[in-house]
Amino acid sequence: MLDRSATTRDGGIAVLDPRGTPPKVTGKDAAPRLDSLNDKLVYLIDSRFDDSIELLKQIQLWFAEQMPSVRTKLVQLASTYAKDDPELWEEIRDQGHAAIIGVGHCSTCAPAVSTHAVTLETKYGVPTVAVHTEKFVRVVRSVTRMAGLPQAPLVFVPQPVMGKTPAELADYVKGDDPVTGNGVMREIVDGLTKALPQPDASQIGAPAIERTRVISAESEAAVQELFRSNHWTDQLPIVPPTEERVAEMLAGTSRKPDEIVGRMQPTKNRGLWSYTVENVAVNAVMAGATPEYFPVILAQAAASYSARSSSSSSAATMSIVNGPIRKEIGMNCGLGALGPYNHANTTIGRAYSLLSQNLQGGSVPGESYMGSLGNNYLYTGLTFAENEERSPWEPLHVQKGYKPEQSTVSIFWGCRSNTNNLGLREKHWREHIGHMLRGTDAITAPVLVLDPIVARQFVSRGGFAKKQDLIDWLHETARMKASEYWDLQLVQNYIYPLATFGDAPFAERLAEGDDAMINMFRKEEITVVVVGGETNGYWQIYGARPQATVLIDDWR
Repeated sequence: MLDRSATTRDGGIAVLDPRGTPPKVTGKDAAPRLDSLNDKLVYLIDSRFDDSIELLKQIQLWFAEQMPSVRTKLVQLASTYAKDDPELWEEIRDQGHAAIIGVGHCSTCAPAVSTHAVTLETKYGVPTVAVHTEKFVRVVRSVTRMAGLPQAPLVFVPQPVMGKTPAELADYVKGDDPVTGNGVMREIVDGLTKALPQPDASQIGAPAIERTRVISAESEAAVQELFRSNHWTDQLPIVPPTEERVAEMLAGTSRKPDEIVGRMQPTKNRGLWSYTVENVAVNAVMAGATPEYFPVILAQAAASYSARSSSSSSAATMSIVNGPIRKEIGMNCGLGALGPYNHANTTIGRAYSLLSQNLQGGSVPGESYMGSLGNNYLYTGLTFAENEERSPWEPLHVQKGYKPEQSTVSIFWGCRSNTNNLGLREKHWREHIGHMLRGTDAITAPVLVLDPIVARQFVSRGGFAKKQDLIDWLHETARMKASEYWDLQLVQNYIYPLATFGDAPFAERLAEGDDAMINMFRKEEITVVVVGGETNGYWQIYGARPQATVLIDDWR
């Protein structure tokens, strides 16, 4: 039932705006364009993602056939697409005349490709064209706006690039841009040689939003429709965030309403939006949380890690709560803890998802969310408390260096792979676990979610009296033949580039040869947590990498 204080003089309803504050962006100047590409050296920069280099090879062949006076040099970034490469930028500035970088064809590599292009333009004075697939047109246009260079040249080819034959990629290059209808190579040449349009102030930074603290609507139904149509909800009904309800939520913390809690963005290079304690409270109300839960939600928000990341892999988050607050607010760590049977678990998880969506500048498919499949965990995340009382080992937060009497929330990213098992068989349990581990997403890490029955089996049958002993064994058991490991597409995209430039421990793995059995995961990222009601010895392994552990007590 809506509180009476929400009613306006004309019988409408007043609620608070759930959005965060965009960053301030200053416009930048592009590099001067070339008069011509004749006798010029053009660098072709491979972003090292999913066969990008194969399309760049076809661009290089096109120049050799159609504009032979243009010299080209094909190079690769020194690491993954996510990292800046100032040594390469300096080489291009000193030895080259222009650059073409690509291909942006995922939710994180596309923003990175355009960010590198803007860097070359604005910091090194190199005219640059960024090549992307057409699925990411809205994404990269928002990136160049937030980078202060909305006029940065963008050229698009069809999706996908990965797995295409040279002939198919040649057709992309010789064909038309599916976004503009103009020839791909004509756009690339023009992007390097023709003057760029000058943007006005309205085109720089985040699109202008009409943001007022209080929003009026005709009725509660109108509030629901307003929030839904503006992509401020998860498409489920919300609790209208009236001033009275938000004030009640704020009573759950000693922090001031206008205090900045953190900054968040759906993926790197999109611009960090900031948000206050009150902004978080608005979203907590919308999720149906209570003031007693608010310190947990604030701690999640303080991690500045989005539960609505834009990864095209459709990743989600897992939040594990430890310490006395579990009992204080009635979180479930036993029967049905992973949901949907507990109000605290469910609404805390939903609040984290909603605040991530609204306080980072949105989560709109095709614009700021690019998960190809989507993920049902995005509604509430996997949010639960550890069953510390029934665990044979120290709880997760103690393992991470906190005291038993402290309360924490640990956030993990991934939840794209999941294997399930029942108990530990006497004869082949080691082999069974090995198979499960090898089925875990190789660029995250295994999180073992164990019913207490199974946790005790790991002690009695495996001899793992200490949790660290089990983690050590898991690290050594999670091994794969090197040639198979390096052939995994995600490993090629994210780990192989690190290995080739000497980053530990990946470089050591690469040096061991194709037939070596190598460790799949970093030991420090393997997690074991005990939860469940002991109705049976079921347990699961999730692929999820630890991101942050935040002290909830700081937000009481």
